Amino acid sequence: MNANAQATAPVANPTPTATATATAKGSFEVKIDPPQALSSPAAGAALFKRSMSKQFSGDLTGSAIGEMQFAGQPQVGEAAYTALESFVGQLQGRKGSFAMAHLGLMSAGKQDLRVSVVPGSGLGELAGISGDLLIRIEAGAHFYELNYRLS
Repeated sequence: MNANAQATAPVANPTPTATATATAKGSFEVKIDPPQALSSPAAGAALFKRSMSKQFSGDLTGSAIGEMQFAGQPQVGEAAYTALESFVGQLQGRKGSFAMAHLGLMSAGKQDLRVSVVPGSGLGELAGISGDLLIRIEAGAHFYELNYRLS
């Protein structure tokens, strides 16, 4: 093989490195169970939890289950939630699992949602994963964009 042929040989699905970020896109369906009251102090703000399950399709295929805790008045747009979820499946052909942590705040008509891959949670071919997941909701449909690195 000559030098030109080596330089133009295709690379099969390169793995992102700690310095290179890859992007995975697709959609997901989510099921959230009814709220259950958590312990809170007498005359204190009420706390609740909800179980959730998701089915991902696109570049991220598989399922996730998790638990959400929230407080405030989501019906009037003033609330916060935290959640942990565990995903198992494939990310652009790599099999494994990882956990994600959520922090969502709603106030004065604005929302701030952060979803990050939990450090050290990657298993299988997804060991060493890090990154952030963006969620977009359009006409009731849920879409994601996962910007990630594998080290």
